[in-house]
Amino acid sequence: MEFLLNDIHTDLAQTVDGILDRAGGVAVARAWAENGDHSAALDVYRQLAEAGITGLLVPDEIGGSGAGAVEMVAAVERLGYGVLPGPVAETFAVVPAVLGAGPQLDALLGGTPATCALPPVCPRATNPDVATPYLITDDGVFAATPGELRASVDPTRRVAELSSDEPPIEPSPLLIERSRDLGALATAAQLIGLGSAMLDLAADYAKSRKQFGREIGSFQAVKHHLADVAIAIEMARPLVHGAAVGIDGQAPDGTGVGRDVSAAKVAAGDAAHLAYRHSLQVLGAIGYTAEHDLSLYLTKTRALLSAWGTPAHHRARILETL
Repeated sequence: MEFLLNDIHTDLAQTVDGILDRAGGVAVARAWAENGDHSAALDVYRQLAEAGITGLLVPDEIGGSGAGAVEMVAAVERLGYGVLPGPVAETFAVVPAVLGAGPQLDALLGGTPATCALPPVCPRATNPDVATPYLITDDGVFAATPGELRASVDPTRRVAELSSDEPPIEPSPLLIERSRDLGALATAAQLIGLGSAMLDLAADYAKSRKQFGREIGSFQAVKHHLADVAIAIEMARPLVHGAAVGIDGQAPDGTGVGRDVSAAKVAAGDAAHLAYRHSLQVLGAIGYTAEHDLSLYLTKTRALLSAWGTPAHHRARILETL
């Protein structure tokens, strides 16, 4: 099977980049992390909803864009690159997959972020203080109440367990396995975007920083580090796209979609972690400082490595299929 992104996916990525750039880029995440100012980020969510990106996985007959997982990962990768704070995987992938037509879906498509917990793979909801929380269980989808908020290594990310005494919004967990896969896949796409951004930050720094009268990017050791990261990202990205094709039902018969999603999550996490390590090595001490933009990428990467299934969980899932 041959699969290539087309102009639709390129235009979608450019639309996301444009919205993030006009909002201030990394300044959106910095305002959230340092001042607790959510306003710029929430405005980005509203603009993404107006562009139809929140509803990519929602059928057009109930107000969505009627696209698929391939389009979703193309958009979410750029949200990772722009280090957008908030419940990205939940708002753009998981919750749209479990909500049917109704006021909850209308709010989501109107730009209100959504978050969820789906135990045991996702036991806590991300940022329920700024997003509408839902609890997803084998009994259905429930409007939920968050418990105590807990800090994360990512200063823009707080998590909480959810509980609910409400009747289910959806009486059965619609496509619950697909929702788990979408959460992991969207997180993998974010990690690819984060890794790409860290690679660019390190490469730009290596071109400008001089030692012994030469740009450090001219040193072979630095070149090899950055090349290793570039290769890891470019090897992981097709796995993310291939898993998205499987979720959309376009893969060849017999394809293990869950296995492919887990492989994509593991590879994307490994690539982002490699970018994390080598970008720190290239930038040196300045990369450790909270004042440098790299810190926002580092902390979000650390948080997302275990989101929607730890590496051990996904490796075990792959092993079960062999």
